[in-house]
Amino acid sequence: MERDVIRRGRLTGERTGEMMHFLSSMGADRYIADADILVDIAHVLMLSRQKIIGYEPARQLLTGLLDFYDNGIPAAAFDDRFEDIHAGIESLLISTIGEEAGGRLHIGRSRNDEVATCLRLRVREDVIRQLSILISLRQVLLNLAEEHIETIMPGFTHLQYAQPTTLAHHLLSHEAAFSRDFQRLWGALSRVDQCPLGAAAFASTSYPIQRELTTEMLGFGGVLENTMDAVGSRDFALEVLSDLSIMMAHVSRICEELVIWSSNFARFVELDDAFCSTSSIMPQKKNPDIAEVMRAKAASVIGSMTSALAITKALPMSYNRDLQELTPGLWRGIQDAKHSTRLLIDMLSTATFNSSAMAAEAGKGYSTATDFADMLVQKHNFPFRTAHTLVGKAIQNGTLDLPSLDSAAREMGIPPLSTTGITPSDVSDALDVRSSIDRRRAPGSPSPFAVKISISSRQKVLSEDSAMLDKRQTSYSDAIQRLIRDARKEAGL
Repeated sequence: MERDVIRRGRLTGERTGEMMHFLSSMGADRYIADADILVDIAHVLMLSRQKIIGYEPARQLLTGLLDFYDNGIPAAAFDDRFEDIHAGIESLLISTIGEEAGGRLHIGRSRNDEVATCLRLRVREDVIRQLSILISLRQVLLNLAEEHIETIMPGFTHLQYAQPTTLAHHLLSHEAAFSRDFQRLWGALSRVDQCPLGAAAFASTSYPIQRELTTEMLGFGGVLENTMDAVGSRDFALEVLSDLSIMMAHVSRICEELVIWSSNFARFVELDDAFCSTSSIMPQKKNPDIAEVMRAKAASVIGSMTSALAITKALPMSYNRDLQELTPGLWRGIQDAKHSTRLLIDMLSTATFNSSAMAAEAGKGYSTATDFADMLVQKHNFPFRTAHTLVGKAIQNGTLDLPSLDSAAREMGIPPLSTTGITPSDVSDALDVRSSIDRRRAPGSPSPFAVKISISSRQKVLSEDSAMLDKRQTSYSDAIQRLIRDARKEAGL
């Protein structure tokens, strides 16, 4: 098989193995090899229908490409002595069916628009997959919230006890973040879903190609119009990596909590053994390794995004080989995000939450002090700042009971609370953890009343997102099935 059908005309100097290895994108191209076959098939069908190539070359090309589609691309096409998979597939076709037919594959096309189209096809597939994972992750969080509507736990600010809440309320906060991640990726999908094919090197071609036809065949939402922008832009990849970075920051937050909550200090959660490791020297250890690695993977995805952005900075229009270096980080970021969120689903689904340990901590650290200040405002017409100062002084004096509050009032020069009709029972009622939670009934609050409404509302949004995603997935799948069916018909298979 001829090693390089691209270099043989203009260039005669032989490259060393080190040069070829340095320049070859073959490792990263494995992610887009299947997409390249689809792009080739759509391009050949368009060339045939536009009468740019004849029936027989089209038939032979489609027969060869469909063989790759059905049986897999031969290993020879992945030889890293080729610069990329596109050259490998073209060279293999020429060696198989001859140059009279195989040499017509690249009419009216450049690797520039070819690779840009393959990238978008693969990223589109990956975004759809990630959206589906997010649907599942959100459902797990909603299911857990449903189970723990009554599970009391401490809420934190600055990692200090702040106010009591419920585990359901806490889990719903994470679901809300992942819901926004879904919306961001869904928005990015519309910009990924644009077809560059037909842009050629950057100035399109003099052949009477039909860009709308290949766009439709591949199921794209539209043509990426400006041909220079079509081959020279990678902002779609930057946007996806940015969205995944935000998503992974959210993953890292929940993983950080699971690491802390599973510690001997908290004992709020027990992670399934499958998600933990032990020590090579300390036999008693159960370490939350999966959560820790997920936490680190967030940095890896952010690094992929930062690297990609740095590569595209200051590149002149249109195509530059620098863009080749963007794709390994793109695939790495996408894969890290995919695996992390998949594992997070399983880790949460198998976790056991320690309701008694959470409840025991919920009232510590004067976590209901705000409730007492609010009671003074609501029932006794105190200015809030006065009530806030009074409660703060009582806590500074060491306790939050009526004698301590009376002492604080005297320090402030106001009547002791016991002389205003406030009783020890009023104090204990205001400071009761369960009552504190139940009083919070505004939308999105932690009371069971509010949480039940939130779960119902969030489930409705999730169902709508799931239906929207299913419809888009079906649209893409149908387009590819039509493409293959049309190719088989054209090839007489």
